[in-house]
Amino acid sequence: MDIDFLRGLYTVLALLTFAVIALWAWSRGNHQRFEEAARLPLLDDDMPAAAPLATGNDKP
Repeated sequence: MDIDFLRGLYTVLALLTFAVIALWAWSRGNHQRFEEAARLPLLDDDMPAAAPLATGNDKP
């Protein structure tokens, strides 16, 4: 085995890994879950905004 064979093998394994991850991400079972996750930043929060942090300079 020379270095060129190992590089080729690594390339093929990387391509197969990418293909498996892409198929998993585009599968119908995951579609709804990913759509919900994509919309999370756009949803309004029901909780009020957090109070500002006290800096020690808040004297009346």
